[in-house]
Amino acid sequence: MLLQKREQFNMADRIGKPVSQRQLRVGEMIKQSLSMIFIKNEAKVPEIETKSITVTEVRMSQDLKIAKAYVLPLGGKNADEVIEKLKKNAFFIRKILSQKVMIKFLPKILFKKDESFEYAEKIENLIKQTNK
Repeated sequence: MLLQKREQFNMADRIGKPVSQRQLRVGEMIKQSLSMIFIKNEAKVPEIETKSITVTEVRMSQDLKIAKAYVLPLGGKNADEVIEKLKKNAFFIRKILSQKVMIKFLPKILFKKDESFEYAEKIENLIKQTNK
């Protein structure tokens, strides 16, 4: 419940204010570090081959306390299952990330499924249908 209210607050905050340069820099730094952790399989998440996970985007909250990491497994197979396992092991991933990223306060990481590719494919299909 509290997390839902916080997300609603962040969305209202996000709509009202532009994304700062600091948010973009920190988000990109966390994205690159998470990608390297997954590629090198340093996370040791049980039952997941982390080498096949792609981190497409990391969005930071205004106060830099929360990072939403949009991820997608290779080919999009079992995406919901992979996201759930990442959420369960977020503490361990954050612990490894703290060794890689030098930042005063490491944000809490929320893993979300990246649906931008599905959305782009849907739009592309609609455009193809109108061109027929």
